[in-house]
Amino acid sequence: MIAKGSCAGAASPKKLPMRLLQAVGPLVRDHLSMTSEYELLLKSVRYRKKILSVIKRANAGHTGGSLSCVDILNVLYNRVMNVSSDRFDDTARDRYVQSKGHSVEALYIVLNDKGFISDEELATLCRYKSNLVGHPTRKVRGIEQNTGALGHGLSVSVGMALAGKMDGLDYKVYTLLGDGELAEGSSWEASLAAAHYKLDNLIVIVDRNNLQITASTEDVCGLEPLADKFRAFGYSVREADGNNISDLLGVLEKTPFEQGKPSLVIAHTVKGKGVSFIENATAWHHHVPSDREFAQAIAELDEAEEKLKREAGQDPATMSRP
Repeated sequence: MIAKGSCAGAASPKKLPMRLLQAVGPLVRDHLSMTSEYELLLKSVRYRKKILSVIKRANAGHTGGSLSCVDILNVLYNRVMNVSSDRFDDTARDRYVQSKGHSVEALYIVLNDKGFISDEELATLCRYKSNLVGHPTRKVRGIEQNTGALGHGLSVSVGMALAGKMDGLDYKVYTLLGDGELAEGSSWEASLAAAHYKLDNLIVIVDRNNLQITASTEDVCGLEPLADKFRAFGYSVREADGNNISDLLGVLEKTPFEQGKPSLVIAHTVKGKGVSFIENATAWHHHVPSDREFAQAIAELDEAEEKLKREAGQDPATMSRP
């Protein structure tokens, strides 16, 4: 385990020798791997409760998409990526770009859990003069790139990955795309560049929940056969249940899938996952729960948490939070 400040002795991580910075990455990943699958399952439930709470308090938010992608962020930040709040300026850190920026509530919740955002700052979501607005902004510590104009995140990520190759660094770049944004031509232009430059340090994840703001993706602008299209553009492609922690670990901990090729994961998710009346409901793309809906949603998630504890043989009343 790496203790906080273990790179002390230099005024700034940027002044450390490059070889030492590169050596830190595997050690951080070993530390992250100590988060058990059971703890990840609990985190996912608790993240969902907090997403609903902050959206309710802010009276604004993209509820369905945040609930569909939060398991992916959970696995990335708690088991896969080499990034931490106390060393966010490290040149050797992994990068994460949330191209589907409208689902920023899920990202804020995970960054709060990882120490990037305080509880006090989180409570200012969508308030006047708050940096926590409805799409990611670099004014918030932990966010690499402003996003929200769909189709831009992959292009930026390709540039980051290419820069890493040119600088001789071994960091990885992870980016999360919504399936609806694949109608943007810039995503496919960026894909051509990713394959051309053999960016095997780039991991693209598509939140394939099959819904966008007005209807299903196949009704608005058909994407299938999606995996075949990405393979034709030069990716090494895997598919996974994007709401299944074990499935996500099985693919995201094994990148790159092929040397010399960018990796792409089609994560099959359910929009609104975890709350019965929100799941697969187009109306919940951007929707604030009423008092009754909020109470019902929290009750369902409380029951899901208690069930996890019972199945693990824990006393729900006494078990501490991970």
